[in-house]
Amino acid sequence: MVFGYIRVSTKEQNEDRQLIALNEYDVPEKNIYMDKQSGKDFDRKQYKRILRAVKENDLIIIKSIDRLGRNYTEILEQWRIITKIKKADVFVIDMPILDTRRGKDLMGTFLSDIVLQVLSFVAESERDNIKQMQAE
Repeated sequence: MVFGYIRVSTKEQNEDRQLIALNEYDVPEKNIYMDKQSGKDFDRKQYKRILRAVKENDLIIIKSIDRLGRNYTEILEQWRIITKIKKADVFVIDMPILDTRRGKDLMGTFLSDIVLQVLSFVAESERDNIKQMQAE
């Protein structure tokens, strides 16, 4: 089965850009889960639901890694849970190298891990910058 995950930081933000992207990959509407809250952690109702729903060989599609979350350590942990424990795949639309369906050999896994770590770091750094600007 194919699932889609959407996250925006606030109830006021518009999720249409992500929804359009998932529709281009024919994700069934009933399999799209959406949270409207911060990506600081993974204590999100719909994220927990998608994690319970996904089974081995299923696919989760997200628009970009920062839509998954904005906490470096937790992004890496959730990625591990999805791909290693649940044995499902993940595809990040904006970063096609982050497609666990391809490159399951050692080199492919190595490259995906490096890219995931860099993007997770950037996502958390952006969150820190946003918090600082809001405080100022």
